[in-house]
Amino acid sequence: MTTVLVADDQPLQRLGFRMLLESQDDMTLVGEAPGGSEAVRMTAELHPDVVLMDVRMPGLDGIEATRRIVSAGDRTRVLILTTFDLDEYAYAGLRAGASGFLVKDALPEELLSGIRAVASGDAVVAPSLTRRLLDTYVHHLPKSVESTDPELPDPRLAPLTDREREILTVVGKGWTNTEIAARLHLAESTVKTHVGRILAKTGSRDRIQAVILAYDTKLVEPS
Repeated sequence: MTTVLVADDQPLQRLGFRMLLESQDDMTLVGEAPGGSEAVRMTAELHPDVVLMDVRMPGLDGIEATRRIVSAGDRTRVLILTTFDLDEYAYAGLRAGASGFLVKDALPEELLSGIRAVASGDAVVAPSLTRRLLDTYVHHLPKSVESTDPELPDPRLAPLTDREREILTVVGKGWTNTEIAARLHLAESTVKTHVGRILAKTGSRDRIQAVILAYDTKLVEPS
């Protein structure tokens, strides 16, 4: 059973989500938060599998709420709801640690599929779309925290082998596992193993966060 918390300041929007979730045998709505502060507090209390997070809320917005939920280190994953698929809110949500985003006018089946995917540990947005977002909003990237000595590697990359760094680079370019396997002449199962080790060694929650890491560490430059 997947537990879900809905965070949205619009009562009618929350009602719609409630009705949809209650119609599913494998989902349970555990709470409704009318704002970001309530979402952070209720997540800490209820430990839902997934938070459906609106971004535009009075007071603490959904982006900062996402950042606080993720930084708390709980198993809860956040699914951002945005108005457009390529907008600054989607970008900011992923940067804050969300496991994906969906547009608000998504079909009910798409929303339910997204919740199930996020709950199972998958990311709900293609890496190629993540790269397009980063390319579009890369001017918002914070100043690099890597060493001031350009000859020294970023410490976040230090645990990676040369092959893992190579694969992280192409993951950052939006390549799928199938594409990586074909172009680097590897078995797809081997690629999956490498990607899993990259996520574990870098502390990336999912493939989206790995793409962002590739940008932050300058393995990938904006196109």
